[in-house]
Amino acid sequence: MALTPEEKELRRLKKLEKEQEKEAKRLAKEQEELRRLEGMREYEKEYELTCDYVCGIDEAGRGPLAGPVVAAAVILPKGMLIPYVNDSKKLTERRRELLYPEIMEKALAVGVGIVSPERIDEINILQATYEAMRQALSQLPVHPDVLLNDAVRIPGVDIPQVPIVKGDAKSISIACASVIAKVTRDRMMVEYDQLYPEYGFAGHKGYGSAAHMEALRQIGPCPIHRKTFIKGILGEN
Repeated sequence: MALTPEEKELRRLKKLEKEQEKEAKRLAKEQEELRRLEGMREYEKEYELTCDYVCGIDEAGRGPLAGPVVAAAVILPKGMLIPYVNDSKKLTERRRELLYPEIMEKALAVGVGIVSPERIDEINILQATYEAMRQALSQLPVHPDVLLNDAVRIPGVDIPQVPIVKGDAKSISIACASVIAKVTRDRMMVEYDQLYPEYGFAGHKGYGSAAHMEALRQIGPCPIHRKTFIKGILGEN
């Protein structure tokens, strides 16, 4: 049965109303995201008044049983907002992969440091983390005026440091560093999965999942396992 002109007009108006509601929700979501990002620039705004280069630094991979620890240092242009940047642990893998090239493109400078499992066993994970952070800073093409760190103070660095508890959720520079470090390390673990497929590194990224620990007990460690981390799982003292 054909619609009357009045019924057609009513349908058109209802469709238009839904589209307007959808657009209003999208704009409200964008405004909410901008407010969140501005909140993550509190530390940057403070130090940008007196500093040219404010650097966020963070790491990925302190807890896994296998693979390296990776640190990243990121300097953003003053006032830079990158939508959806957050602590990498709060983001999906897809979102991190989308953000990675955007951060790399928009940042003034990015440095990455990588410390091997062998080195972690040699000097312990905390010292290895600091070493990775110093490496990341050494890779920057400019010298930072101040470091915004995720809760730590890096020894052996002659740059003013501001440790921020849960900094990867409070500072956009640290959050960007968190994403770069996490994506870099995850990609390395996917490559290691090709060399040692029996451990499932592409899935758990070296963390102590039940399947990973069972593979360790059944097969034993591979060259990228941290010997000091797996003694208890293998029943060693």
